[in-house]
Order: sequence, then structure tokens, then C-alpha cells
Amino acid sequence: MTLLSSAPVLSLIASEGEEHGAYASLNPWLIGGIGLFILLLLLWGTTRFNRDR
Repeated sequence: MTLLSSAPVLSLIASEGEEHGAYASLNPWLIGGIGLFILLLLLWGTTRFNRDR
């Protein structure tokens, strides 16, 4: 399957998601804040375990 032949299929799949309002209840700011908090927590843990460097 080449890029030119798969482009219409991918476009069709992408347009179907818009009809249903996929996960409209999820707040992007909340999800981003939670992700940032988890990454900062992992960074903090990494720096605590690698004190000798």
C-alpha cells in the first residue's frame, strides 16, 4: 500500500472521529497538567536516585 493509495482511507478514518465528538468531556488542560506532573515526578525520582553523578 503506497502513500497515495492510503491517503483517502486515512482521511475517511479521521473524518469519522469528528462525527461522534470523541471524548469531548476530557479537558485538555487537565490532561496536560496531569502529564506534566507525572513527568516532573519522574524527573524528581531520577535525580534522587542518581546523587553520585
